[in-house]
Amino acid sequence: MGNTIRLTAAQAMVKWLSVQMTEAGERYIDGMWAIFGHGNVAGIGEALHAYQDVFPTWRGQNEQTMAHTAIAYAKTMKRTRAMAVTSSIGPGSTNVVTAAALAHVNRLPLLIVAGDVFANRRPEPVLQQVEDFDDGTVSANDCFKPVSRYFDRITRPEQIMYALPRALRTMTDPANCGPATLAFCQDVQAEAYDYPAEFFEPRVWRIRRPAPDTGELARVAEAIKGAKNPVIIAGGGVIYSQAESELAAFAEKHNIPVSETQAGKSALPTSHPMAFGASGVDGSAASNAVAETADVVIGIGTRFQDFTTGSRTLFREDAKLISINIHGYDANKHGAESLVADAKIALQMLGESLGDYRADACDPEQRIDWLRAVDAYCARPDDQDA
Repeated sequence: MGNTIRLTAAQAMVKWLSVQMTEAGERYIDGMWAIFGHGNVAGIGEALHAYQDVFPTWRGQNEQTMAHTAIAYAKTMKRTRAMAVTSSIGPGSTNVVTAAALAHVNRLPLLIVAGDVFANRRPEPVLQQVEDFDDGTVSANDCFKPVSRYFDRITRPEQIMYALPRALRTMTDPANCGPATLAFCQDVQAEAYDYPAEFFEPRVWRIRRPAPDTGELARVAEAIKGAKNPVIIAGGGVIYSQAESELAAFAEKHNIPVSETQAGKSALPTSHPMAFGASGVDGSAASNAVAETADVVIGIGTRFQDFTTGSRTLFREDAKLISINIHGYDANKHGAESLVADAKIALQMLGESLGDYRADACDPEQRIDWLRAVDAYCARPDDQDA
C-alpha cells in the first residue's frame, strides 16, 4: 500500500477542508463557525483546535445566526467561496435548519457538519436524542434532508473520503448549488483510520460556465428581435455569474430597461441609464410600469418567484416569458422559453445573435421621474425647506 496518515475522522475532515482551493488560490471553505456541545466537542472540537493554524474557527452564540453569517459570506463572495458550521446534537442541529432552508431556496453554498448519535448505539439514548418509536435510524438531523442539496450520515471514518468530495461538488455546482449536510456520528468523529496520503493533496474546485444550446439560443434571439418593448428582470444569477458588465452592455446596446429582484440588487448600479429599480410587490414605480406594458419579459438568473412577478399578475397575459438560467428547473418556470446557460456566457452569445437589434419603446423619463420622486420622499425636512 502507499503512504498513509493515521488521523481521527474529524481531524481528517478538517485537514482535507484546509487544502480545498479556489482557482484564485484561496481556501474554498474559509473556516468553520462552531458552537460546541454534546455531539461535536470531543471529536470536531479537538480537530479544529489541532488545525487552528491552517483552518480558522469562529465561535457563535446561536446556531442559526452563525449559519446565516456563513450564508451572507457566500453571497458576498458571489458563491466563489463558502463557510462551514458545526453544531451539537439535537437542538443545536435543529437551530440550523432554518438557515439551511434559506441557503436551499436561494441556491447558496453552506457546509453543515452536525453532531449525530453514536453509530455503535451503545450509549443509547444519548442526551437530546430523538427517539423514533418505529425507526431506529432516525435522528434530529433527518430534519436537514428536505432542505439540503446533499445529505450524508457518517457512520464509518473512511466514509468521509467519499462524502466530503460529493459535498463540495454540490456546493460548487452552479446549477445544484446549495447546502450540504454531513450528519457526523459522534463516536466516529474520534475514531482513527489510516487515510491515504493523496487524500490530503490540495485540490482546486472550478465553477463551470455552460454555454447555451444553439437551438434554444436561436429561438430566444428570434423572440427578442420581434419585441417592441421588452424588459429584463435581473436576478441573483447575474451576480453569481459575475455578469454585471455584460448585463450593462447588453441593456444599453439593445435599449432594454432592467428591473432587479431582491437577490439581483446591484446587478446594475442605480446610476446606469437602463436601471429601473426593483421588480414586483416591493418594486419601483418605474420598474413595474415598464413590466406591465412589456411584450417580452427576459428573466436572467431569476426564479420568477411571487414577489418578483406579483404572483404572475405584474405582466400582460399575452407577454412572452424568456428565462435565462443555469438550471433547467428554473428556466422552464411559468412556461417560459428557456435558455439554459451561464448568465455571462448567455449574454455574450445572445448579444452577438441580436446584432443591431434595438428596442424603441423604452422611455428614460419614467426612470428619471421615479428617481426624482424618491429623492423628494427621502429628503430631510431642512433640505425641503432650503
